[in-house]
Amino acid sequence: MKYIATFLLAAAPLAADPPVIEEVNVTRSGEAWRFDVTLSHPDTGWDHYADGWRVLDMDGTELGHRVLAHPHVHEQPFTRSLSGVDIPDRVTEVQIEARDTLEGWTGTYYPVQLPN
Repeated sequence: MKYIATFLLAAAPLAADPPVIEEVNVTRSGEAWRFDVTLSHPDTGWDHYADGWRVLDMDGTELGHRVLAHPHVHEQPFTRSLSGVDIPDRVTEVQIEARDTLEGWTGTYYPVQLPN
């Protein structure tokens, strides 16, 4: 019986480190916004990598989504941009959430005060 338990523990997937938002820079261009988001994540290859981030208002409504189409195993941390994000005038603060291919959205939010 103890051998079965050992096998089951060895076969269970291990929780991986989630992507971490290191820095966010925001600029306004006309009526839209550009977000430059720097992430770090222990990408291991195509089976496990940070595959996106999104801009949310403080109520959780998605305002923009950046897809990351490939792993960044040898480029950590890395920065990717998203332009053309429409944000209502009443919104003065947003939050950024990252995701990876194994765990999905992190549930951890990086708050960003929009510049005037």
